[in-house]
Amino acid sequence: MAAYAQDYLKSVVPSQLISERGSNLVVINPGSANVRVGFAHQQVPFSVRHCIARYFKPRSDGSRHSFLQDEMLNCKASAPQNLERERAYDIIASLLKIPFLDEDAPSSSLPPKMGRVDSFVPQQGRSDSAFTWTNVKEKVSKSHQTDESTSTALLNSEEYKYREIIFGEDALKISPSEPYCLRRPIRRGHFNISQNYSFQQVCEDLIAIWNWILTEKLNIHLKDRSSYSAILVLPETFDNREIKEMLSIVLRDLRFSTAVVHQEGLAAAFGNGLSTACVVNIGAQVTSVICVEDGVAIPATTLTLPFGGEDISRCLLWAQRRRQTWPNIPTDPLHKPVDLLMLNKLRETYCQIREGGYDGIAVVHSYEQDKPVSTHKTKLSSLNVPPMGLFYPKIFAHEEYSPPPRSWFNDSEDMLEDQWNMEYAGGNVGLGIWDSYYPVYPTRLKKYDNVGLAEAIVSSILSTGRIDLQRKLFCSIQLIGGVASTVGLVPAVEDRVLHAIPSNEAIDTVEVLQSRSEPSYVSWKGGAIIGILDFGREAWIYREDWVKNGIHVGSGRKYKDSYFLQSQAMCYYNA
Repeated sequence: MAAYAQDYLKSVVPSQLISERGSNLVVINPGSANVRVGFAHQQVPFSVRHCIARYFKPRSDGSRHSFLQDEMLNCKASAPQNLERERAYDIIASLLKIPFLDEDAPSSSLPPKMGRVDSFVPQQGRSDSAFTWTNVKEKVSKSHQTDESTSTALLNSEEYKYREIIFGEDALKISPSEPYCLRRPIRRGHFNISQNYSFQQVCEDLIAIWNWILTEKLNIHLKDRSSYSAILVLPETFDNREIKEMLSIVLRDLRFSTAVVHQEGLAAAFGNGLSTACVVNIGAQVTSVICVEDGVAIPATTLTLPFGGEDISRCLLWAQRRRQTWPNIPTDPLHKPVDLLMLNKLRETYCQIREGGYDGIAVVHSYEQDKPVSTHKTKLSSLNVPPMGLFYPKIFAHEEYSPPPRSWFNDSEDMLEDQWNMEYAGGNVGLGIWDSYYPVYPTRLKKYDNVGLAEAIVSSILSTGRIDLQRKLFCSIQLIGGVASTVGLVPAVEDRVLHAIPSNEAIDTVEVLQSRSEPSYVSWKGGAIIGILDFGREAWIYREDWVKNGIHVGSGRKYKDSYFLQSQAMCYYNA
């Protein structure tokens, strides 16, 4: 096989290689807010909001009840002392050389360092098209049969009914007055399991979302999927049971013939053509850091930070309200998905990191139940403060959740040799819900609640313990994820990381490498490349073996690193 692969690679051109070997490979890269799916030979994947809305029959008493309310029943914005958030704001303000939170802006109408609307190219190209709620009705035809003496007539009529399931961004744009339950199966890098959202429901929703994408976007129907293989590119946040369940979904439910799992950070390095890098993934809800050396992920360097782009968006709203620049409208991104959509677009369009005052004129909307959507033109201020929260996370306010039910941790088919050591504890904040419930192994993923991005990068790289590798990694930082495209983030990371390195370390250079692909899907691209170049397929899992035999401990085919299954595909046994 190796000799054949070498001869084939010598004779084939890259475009032919991708076309021939990528046409039956489907790459799936799930995240908390979006899932990216596509054929390995595609240049760009389909990016779909990772959510689903299901129709439910209203109660007979006419009262309204939605799953979104159920899901968020025990979810609220945590309330760190306002003093802490204000102090973080003022620290950022002093660095950016802008007024403190309780100070007024300079009296001149256009300070030298104030950003004008016409100076920011992305704003010029944006469209303020009229907003419309998702159409939740679909047309159905009914045939009515009538008997008149000996003849039978069929009369066709049309009527409308509620769509049973709605996917993607359309699900987020359903009017609050409609009878739908909004569900988001992954939150903060884990299955979104709670007392109100069972493990079975999470899996059913993942199956439905992914099946809809495969059918509607890739035109791969269930009966044809035995001709295709799946590549799962999974974030470092997922634990072993979650990985196992997603493999079962792909092989058992979606009926792919074979599948393999790859680690998101490692795939990102391949996507940018790097063998050694410190990969920093700033997603919508979680930020992770991992170091890769010579094409191998180093588990001990992996850590996560419980914040991402959505926290920046919510901070943007908080800052505007504190500066009294937000219209008097009931914007609530935690409980109204359409408000979070609006704030995310404002953040992507206006926020950037730069010194000096930076304001902008924006159009914001008010989406209230049973009222027309209203439009407000307003001047947003301090637009460079929210993204600096990546370095000073105390300015963010995380959600509070009730913990998952204890039954979630009773895995009768544990994939590790060691048994889980579970200690039941009280409530938690943000990603902290997993800290008391998930066993922490020495090489297991580390999570930090109040550590900034620069300190996390420094900690990850220095944990390698070798000065030659450390120097190489500090000069090979790779930013991926949607937030990585924020204007001014690269120089800010270089500057903050350099200043965070302890003075006794013999390192004086920090460099962030430019991404060769769009940062939001470079991991997906890397997964496609790995799959195409994997001729031996020794780590691939066959559907029949997985469904019939599952996983068994103690014999046969086993990969070296059972703590990080993403890096070695899977603890898989062909029993």
